[in-house]
Amino acid sequence: MLKIKITDSAIALLKRKNIADKILLLVTDDGGGKYSLQGGACSIGAKFSIVALDEIDPDYPLNIENDFELQLYTSDYDTRFLRPGLTLTVKNSRITLKDNTGLLDSNVRIANGQDILAAFEKGIMMNGESC
Repeated sequence: MLKIKITDSAIALLKRKNIADKILLLVTDDGGGKYSLQGGACSIGAKFSIVALDEIDPDYPLNIENDFELQLYTSDYDTRFLRPGLTLTVKNSRITLKDNTGLLDSNVRIANGQDILAAFEKGIMMNGESC
């Protein structure tokens, strides 16, 4: 099972954003998944997002074990980029994700899953960027 260490600063931020009690996804933000905010080849494995949902998405069935018992999930695809020693923390007011190999993303985004899907249905990219 995939595990992640979530620091006190990260859980405090999730609580301030009122999403700590929601279903959360940890996703690679590379255009490979349905909740990818920007995407494209230049961001494969280098950008990540935490997506808040109201209900479980069956496309993201893998639970990520954590000490705060957050309902945190990911997909088989996303696990390709998540290695042992995963740690989510806050540094310089930004969410940082790292593992035993080093820094994965120094600016993990938080987004609402329903907002992402609604924007995509209209042909709008949430971030307005691509490679």
